[in-house]
Amino acid sequence: MNIEAAKMFAIAFTMAVGAIGPALSIGKIAGKSVEALGRNPEAESSIRTAMILGMAFAEAIAIYALVVSLILKFT
Repeated sequence: MNIEAAKMFAIAFTMAVGAIGPALSIGKIAGKSVEALGRNPEAESSIRTAMILGMAFAEAIAIYALVVSLILKFT
């Protein structure tokens, strides 16, 4: 395996791991938020705020993985 093939494998692996983790965590955040809304509908605004904030932080991890893979690709 030459260096260029190993580099492409590293890029693909970075994006795969960087996309799977946030996808699982966003799904879990959404599921738990819906469960919390079912238990306490009066707290909708605070639950929604916490859900959106948690999803934004989880999505930031995917963006970091994209940046790392782009750095790997163009160096």
